[in-house]
Amino acid sequence: MVSDYYLNAKNEKMKKILSLFLIVSICLSCEKSTIIKPDNLIDEDVMVDIIYDFALLEGIKGENRISFQQNGINPNEYVYKKYKIDSLQFAKNDQYYASDVKNYKKIYDKVTKRLEEKTKQYEIVTKK
Repeated sequence: MVSDYYLNAKNEKMKKILSLFLIVSICLSCEKSTIIKPDNLIDEDVMVDIIYDFALLEGIKGENRISFQQNGINPNEYVYKKYKIDSLQFAKNDQYYASDVKNYKKIYDKVTKRLEEKTKQYEIVTKK
C-alpha cells in the first residue's frame, strides 16, 4: 500500500515535469522569429530518449534527493554525457523542435507513453 502511494506520487511528479517542459517549450515556440535548424541537429528519436531520461531521472531524484547530493550525482550531466551533447546543444535542439508544436507534442506523447509503460512494469514487479 505504501509503495502504491509512492508510485502514484512519482507518476504525478513525472507528469508535472513533462507538463512544465511542454509549457516552457510552447512559450519558446511562440516567438515571432524563425527558429533556425541547428548545425548539430539531434535526431527526433534521440530527442525522445533524452527527454525520457531527463524525466525519469528527475522523478528518481525527487525521491532520492539526499542520495544524489551525498554522491555528487547531477542527472543532467549524466544525460549530456550519455548522449555526447552539452546543455547548449540540447537547448537549441529543444527550441528547434518546439517551434513545430504539433510535432513537439508527438515527441512528448512518445515520452509519456514510455513513462506509463515503465510505470506498468513497475506495478507488475511490485505486485509479485
